[in-house]
Amino acid sequence: MQRGLRLRLKKGIIILQEVFGITDFLKSVTTRFGDQGYLAITPEIFHRTAAPGTIIPYTDHASVTQHREHLTDDDQLADITACFDWLVAQGVPKDKIVVLGFCAGGRNSYLANASLPLAAAVSFYGGGIAQGLLDKAKDLHAPQLLMWGGKDAHILPEHRRAVVDALITAQKPYVDITFGEADHAFARTNSDHYHEASANEAWALVDAFLANCLK
Repeated sequence: MQRGLRLRLKKGIIILQEVFGITDFLKSVTTRFGDQGYLAITPEIFHRTAAPGTIIPYTDHASVTQHREHLTDDDQLADITACFDWLVAQGVPKDKIVVLGFCAGGRNSYLANASLPLAAAVSFYGGGIAQGLLDKAKDLHAPQLLMWGGKDAHILPEHRRAVVDALITAQKPYVDITFGEADHAFARTNSDHYHEASANEAWALVDAFLANCLK
């Protein structure tokens, strides 16, 4: 039985959360990829300072800050690397693992791409890439898909341009798209910022991008 299971594990995905915990939205995304044949794993980033299963309300930024100030990039890379190693231990080939993240997870997707031999990385509105990770562009292992909301007041046009310019300078493969009618968190279905048309187009792009990278 175990042997048969391993033979079916052809691809894996690490899904990186926003700063609010493993919400129903994150669970639905994990299930979505599981239904597509991925072995999917979604780590909790605040496990060092919060109880397992902690969900922070979207409006409770004070609690988010309390946990984030104790979290380093090295901590997050350690967690993502542990997920990568776990997928490999389950029989997923090392060259068939991808990472996808939202907001802070979108930033971490880019960070992971600079550290691990991924097949692809996807960033939904990855805030903070322009402010601290531009020098990582030269280290990216795999094609990077970047998706932004044109109405996002947190990630400005100059931030998006800085990320793309770094990738061009580093001569790294990427896809960059801005959904003009979308705000930050436009893919989060249980949010006031959810923009269905943009989200649907984004998911279609994600599926095509990952299919190409996993050939």
